[in-house]
Amino acid sequence: MSGSPTTSAARPPVPPVVLVLAAVVSVQFGGALAATLLPIVGVVGSVTLRLGLATLMLWVLVRPRLKGRTGRDWLVVTAFAAALTCMNLTFYASLVRLPIGVAVTIEFLGPLTLAAVLSRRARDVAAVGAALIGVVLISEVVSTPWQEVDLVGIGLAAAAGACWAGYILLSRSTGARFEGLDGIAICMAIGTLALLPFGVLGPGADLLSGEALLRGLGIALLSSAIPYSLELLALRHLAAGVFGVLLSLEPAAAALAGLLVLGQTLAPVQLLGMAMVVVASILVLGQTPGKKASAGIPDREPPRP
Repeated sequence: MSGSPTTSAARPPVPPVVLVLAAVVSVQFGGALAATLLPIVGVVGSVTLRLGLATLMLWVLVRPRLKGRTGRDWLVVTAFAAALTCMNLTFYASLVRLPIGVAVTIEFLGPLTLAAVLSRRARDVAAVGAALIGVVLISEVVSTPWQEVDLVGIGLAAAAGACWAGYILLSRSTGARFEGLDGIAICMAIGTLALLPFGVLGPGADLLSGEALLRGLGIALLSSAIPYSLELLALRHLAAGVFGVLLSLEPAAAALAGLLVLGQTLAPVQLLGMAMVVVASILVLGQTPGKKASAGIPDREPPRP
């Protein structure tokens, strides 16, 4: 692959691009599965299950060190946990009101805008402008009577995008203070503990039912454990620009998951809007082919970002 870094680590038997594409698809099918859990245990219950089960898996693997942390360390990782938890809550709440392809496309404006601001390139700013037009199209704000536009759902997805951008920034501070995956493991544990009372005691939330646990386990695997493992294998051999391009396909993967799992279809004008966001994301996130993929690439779960 032209421009990809060479390392002494052995390449995985499956091409790294295929591994990341599989991770992208896994994340979005995990989101679609989460949409089927929401009617059973609600938004808070669903996020509690997703974070709690993923935390258990990660702590068994990582066993993060807790002793010797400074007050500043705990402040940073707690802020990181707040961003992660709020991102999941607002995104899952948007899934109650919007098709997953629409929600993910709107949410993607967060990391896309952050990347453009940090790059300070006029072309990136113009790309974000085109993405905004794409979001207007996919939200059907222009083609639908305003009374029928779900502004609450759009606002929730946009809030999830803003939290995603905050998560990216805080992940850098956390990564500088915590070794390996200790930061994300502690972050997810804090988020789980904060949500647990509300998830367990919330109206109609039966987190220990067999159906809820089974779906929650599937979400934890598809949204966290599987994509993390695939990307861990792939990222050492991928340039940052290539990873950014692959990540930009998430809205399309979300639309596919929504169609296959939830039976959700998008109108042609919505597909056009999604395509505009994907192209804008490729332009902004795919411009650093000579650098190794790293924590600066926006995403949701380790090693993203």
